[in-house]
Amino acid sequence: MARRAAALLAAILLAALLAALLAGCAGSGAGGGASDNTGQGNSRGTLTVFAAASLKASFTELAERFEKENPGTVVTLSFAGSSDLATQVSQGAPADVFASADTSNMARLQDAGLVDGQPRDFATNTLAIAVPAGNPAGIGSFADLARSGTKLVMCARQVPCGAAAAAVEQQTGTDLSPVSEENSVADVLGKVSSGEADAGLVYVTDLRASVGKVESVPFPESAAAVNTYPIATLAGSRNKTAAAKFLELVAGPEGGEVLAAAGFGPVGSR
Repeated sequence: MARRAAALLAAILLAALLAALLAGCAGSGAGGGASDNTGQGNSRGTLTVFAAASLKASFTELAERFEKENPGTVVTLSFAGSSDLATQVSQGAPADVFASADTSNMARLQDAGLVDGQPRDFATNTLAIAVPAGNPAGIGSFADLARSGTKLVMCARQVPCGAAAAAVEQQTGTDLSPVSEENSVADVLGKVSSGEADAGLVYVTDLRASVGKVESVPFPESAAAVNTYPIATLAGSRNKTAAAKFLELVAGPEGGEVLAAAGFGPVGSR
């Protein structure tokens, strides 16, 4: 009887010890180290950034810097027209950060409750006329874009660069008749550089990045439609710690230097 009691007691103690060990392991897994993508004090893991097409060169450089400064973090970049990106986010596309080429598309996501906190304005951009090398159509002003027979390509009106062009049209009383409307400045630039168009309306930053492929024709009326670029963490982000750090990089002095080198203008004090 005594032996049975002792064996039973030993079994109970062993079971209790195993239970305690298992509980300890579970506790360390849940709270001993933050998950890579939860954003709870740890910026490791994947950071998905949706950004306007005009930001491609600058954000590619900033993403590389961010990865070096934050070992264990991989930045995935997706570039397109701001309106297309906002639609993708609205439809549930997974992303952590959204950088728009205008404030209206950011406002769309804010109104839908898809933005976490307040967006930060980090850059400005203005339009310029892109023409093929040699400027065969002799485009010299904004008014020249309305000449009969001129093959003009511009962004669709719902895209920030298209909205800016429409603002200049209204300000100057000019009636433009593009032969094609594209979803991003990259598409407009492609048609101009390939010779499919006599001219296109793009951002000054796109022209700076395309030296040798196209020529730039600045026009003073562009001052009537300066685009402001906001950036924000999205409400559905799974890595809000990394997202917050990326916003600080973009909107801070280091980001300002990279953006200025690409031709972007500043927004107030950084």
